[in-house]
Amino acid sequence: MKKLIITAGLLVSMLFRTNAQSKVEENTDYEKRKLKVDEINFVTSYYHQEGDRSAVTGGIGTEKLSDYANSFDLKLSKYDFKNRMHTFNVDLNIDYYTSASSDNIDPRTISGASASDIHFYPSISWSMKNPKNRITQGLTYSFSTEFDYKSHGFTASWAKASKDNNREFSIKASAFIDKWTIILPVEFRTGSTGSGRGASDTKPRNSYTAAFSLSQVINERLQVMAIVEPSYQEGLLSTPFHRIYFTDNTEAIEKLPGKRLKLPIGIRASYFLGDNIIFRAFYRYYMDDWGMKAHTVNLEGTYKITPFISISPYYRFNNQTAVDYFHAYKENSSTSNYYSSDYDISGMNTNFYGSGFRFAPVNGVLGMKHLSSVEFRYGHYARTTGMVANIVTMHLKMK
Repeated sequence: MKKLIITAGLLVSMLFRTNAQSKVEENTDYEKRKLKVDEINFVTSYYHQEGDRSAVTGGIGTEKLSDYANSFDLKLSKYDFKNRMHTFNVDLNIDYYTSASSDNIDPRTISGASASDIHFYPSISWSMKNPKNRITQGLTYSFSTEFDYKSHGFTASWAKASKDNNREFSIKASAFIDKWTIILPVEFRTGSTGSGRGASDTKPRNSYTAAFSLSQVINERLQVMAIVEPSYQEGLLSTPFHRIYFTDNTEAIEKLPGKRLKLPIGIRASYFLGDNIIFRAFYRYYMDDWGMKAHTVNLEGTYKITPFISISPYYRFNNQTAVDYFHAYKENSSTSNYYSSDYDISGMNTNFYGSGFRFAPVNGVLGMKHLSSVEFRYGHYARTTGMVANIVTMHLKMK
């Protein structure tokens, strides 16, 4: 936390210093503008869940987990000599979590390898918008590390707007190159095998995603967007420390195919009902070659109580079928090629609802003109499998 506070102080000092140095240089053929800070976002949240369907213990046992997440997002921009706007984003994210279910990987120890851990995942991105041809293109690099994996992500994007800026088509392609450390349940280990001590105890997992979207302004009140996001995964797609208990009372670890093809298709809409109310709706249909199908509906409304105070209630419903390889505790067959008791890929309905409260006064929060807004959100999540969770979030925006 001390490092986070120091980082926040440095970012805020950059904000004031950069704004003070933003001057138009004379004796040039174009209006040269130095790199400036557009905004800084700080988000902190607390998430807690409870349940009794843990995959670590074969579909039974505690799912208790707590997560403390913090995120810093720094956005900078600069115009070049062709009047193209370059935008740079630096995003630093760090989570600290405790997991009672992961502690059962080795229940004979006081604390297992993943009973608590830190998840660090920064990213940096660049985009360039050309006002002449209305094309925006960009690149992103991301990195993620946790106790049992490391990931490198690469994304390229391209978008073109119509002459009247009422329509835009965009393409995005991403690749995530992951490496898992094989950590087995304690009873399946032989010497150092599966304990994460050697280079031979790692396996790759790669994911490739494309996203195609078309947005359209229908009229001054209604905007819509269609999205298609096919993705392909290969490598170790099962989790080595998930136990399986078969119908014949034998035991194994989870085994799933080494390839997976996913196809989500969605549509979202925003409707402006006067100056004070905005409705947003989203629907997504999902299917994959493991046999899962899902429908997701998300509804959100924003109401301005005053010009600088607004509330945003929301609700999301999801229905999904189980993958072909899922069965509950002691319902998998030992003769099957693949098997899992992970309720994340089971058939279920989920409900997620809550509300946000945003305060954005003209002269800044508490008179601090650079602190443009503060937002608080609360959400409650429930599955028909019995898992429930709550999340509280605070968002500070500085300009």
